[in-house]
Amino acid sequence: MISKTTGFAGLTHAQSELVKHWRATCENGALPARECLDPGAIKAHLSAISIIEVSAHGRATFRLAGSGLRQIFGRDMRGRAVSELDQTTYEMWSLGLARALDMGQPIGGMITGDETSHAWLRLPLRSERRGAMLLCHDALIPNARLRSQYNTQSHISLNKTQHLAA
Repeated sequence: MISKTTGFAGLTHAQSELVKHWRATCENGALPARECLDPGAIKAHLSAISIIEVSAHGRATFRLAGSGLRQIFGRDMRGRAVSELDQTTYEMWSLGLARALDMGQPIGGMITGDETSHAWLRLPLRSERRGAMLLCHDALIPNARLRSQYNTQSHISLNKTQHLAA
């Protein structure tokens, strides 16, 4: 059962829009299926979106990877395993994927660096196959933009830290 009124609502404007769309596609308290998502409703964010399929054996693979993700990964990840990412990125992805699947709820966070912050979001999807699927959103945001847009929100810290929200 999915609660549409509680849980993570997003740290950034993009995350908030995606969580709102995800919640709107939940049917009778069940996770939304990939087919229920409307690309037109989230078109402003498609370059930062990926779809991850997790097999029954736990292998996570990028089924779709937006063109903007190359800035984060340094290459196109479509068809590649999450385990091919560098160790730090892999650990962050694995934690977020596992937590979203365990909770059956949106989960996101912010990893802040010197110049940019990595805003990430994981949204579990209903899968008719064995295993699971997730819609992911990842964006690098200049810290100067974060300061100007989110200067009153306590969850933003502009040093090398990680923030996890659920």
